[in-house]
Amino acid sequence: MAGQSLKLDETDEPMAFFAGWLAEAEASEPNDPNAMALATVDPSGLPDVRMVLLKGHDARGFVFYTNFESVKGAEILASGKVALCLHWKSLRRQVRARGPVEQVTPAEADAYFASRHPASRRGAWASQQSRPLDSRQTLEGRLAEIQTLYPDDDAIPRPPHWSGFRIVPSEIEFWQDGAHRLHDRFRFTRGEAAQPWKVQRLYP
Repeated sequence: MAGQSLKLDETDEPMAFFAGWLAEAEASEPNDPNAMALATVDPSGLPDVRMVLLKGHDARGFVFYTNFESVKGAEILASGKVALCLHWKSLRRQVRARGPVEQVTPAEADAYFASRHPASRRGAWASQQSRPLDSRQTLEGRLAEIQTLYPDDDAIPRPPHWSGFRIVPSEIEFWQDGAHRLHDRFRFTRGEAAQPWKVQRLYP
C-alpha cells in the first residue's frame, strides 16, 4: 500500500469509507483488527489511553463496551468526550476520530452481552475493573461465587454497571503511508451529527 494515492474525496461518506478499510484489515491483520486506542481525560485534564475493541460501527458512530464503574467509564461519563485511533500495520493505515459519546440502548447492550462467551459474561460480574486487587486468588474466588450464583450459561444477566458507549464523531481522519513520508491524510469534520461532513486534505 505504501506509495499508493489514497482514493478519497468530498463525495465520500467517512463511516462507509471506514467500513471498507476495516473489512480489508480483517482480511490482513493477524490479531484484533478491531483493536483501537481509546483516549479519555481525568478530572484534572490529564490524558489516559488504553486499548479496547471496537464492537460496532455504522453511520451513527463507533461502539465499544465496558464497565461503567471503571476508571475509563468514570472518565467518559464525566467528560462526555473521547478520541480513538486504529492502526493497521499490515496495510500501513491509520484512522483517528474524536467526538462526544452517548450510551447505547439497553437492548443493544443486552444483545451484545448475550453474544459473549459465558466465561466473559461471568467475568464482567467478578471484576471490579480498575480497582485495587490484593491477589489473583481473590479474583478467582469472586469468579467461583459468580459461577455458583449463575450456573446456567444461558441465564447470565447483564450487570447494571456494564454497557456500551457510542462515539459520535465530529472529526475522522484517514492516514495512509506514502513513499518518502509523503503520506496521504484526509480529515472529515462536522459541527453536529445532523450536519454534512466537510473534508480537507492535509499535509503529511
